[in-house]
Amino acid sequence: MTYGVLTAMQSVVRAVYPPQCALCNQLTEEDFALCPACWGATEFIAGTICDACGCQLPGDDGGVLLCDTCLADPRPWSRGRAALVYSGSGRKLVLALKYSDRTEIARTAAKFLRTKLGSLAVAKPLFVPVPLHYWRMIGRRYNQAALLAQALARLEGRAEAYVPDALVRNKPTTPLKGLDRDARFAALRGTISSHRRRGNALNGRNVILIDDVMTSGATLTAATSACYDAGAKTVCVLVLARAGKDA
Repeated sequence: MTYGVLTAMQSVVRAVYPPQCALCNQLTEEDFALCPACWGATEFIAGTICDACGCQLPGDDGGVLLCDTCLADPRPWSRGRAALVYSGSGRKLVLALKYSDRTEIARTAAKFLRTKLGSLAVAKPLFVPVPLHYWRMIGRRYNQAALLAQALARLEGRAEAYVPDALVRNKPTTPLKGLDRDARFAALRGTISSHRRRGNALNGRNVILIDDVMTSGATLTAATSACYDAGAKTVCVLVLARAGKDA
């Protein structure tokens, strides 16, 4: 197929299916983008942030500190970043991806994740999603964290660095919403481990754990422990959205 024919076909497709906002279906200039209204309702994490959990801290100088929670109870991973605050359009993106079969949103979200990737300063990482339990996967039909990890790896031109099955969820957990911090950590303890065969891919490697949202960090703590148990060299975390304490 010649370049001219391919370009013509793309023009026809765009005429029939013009680019739309990932959230509200308003027309946009490019695919997998947000319209001005939804962009304006998106709170991007910027300025001073916590180097461990990625939350936004007072100040706009772009500094990297540790929040009170991470100072009092250090995280097991090296560094953590979040692209969005879990509110407004950020919350809508997470919920649409997670519960509404809007799998294409992963391509939009990957662009946001990529803006935080460089500050993790991880050389040739593996992109490893936080796993779902088998029964939850059957109900949802996909793992939203895996979609995010795959889209980010492709965006980076490193599709081979996406390892979707390095970790497994050993047992289902009840929904964590409404539980306090201690209860969340207790519920997740020992629920994630490395895959008995594919987990070998983690040995000696730098790992970036990918998830859609971080609240207490209990799930990411369990996943980080599993990575280190499998021989990972370093583990960092990268999430689409950072939730507040009451989320």
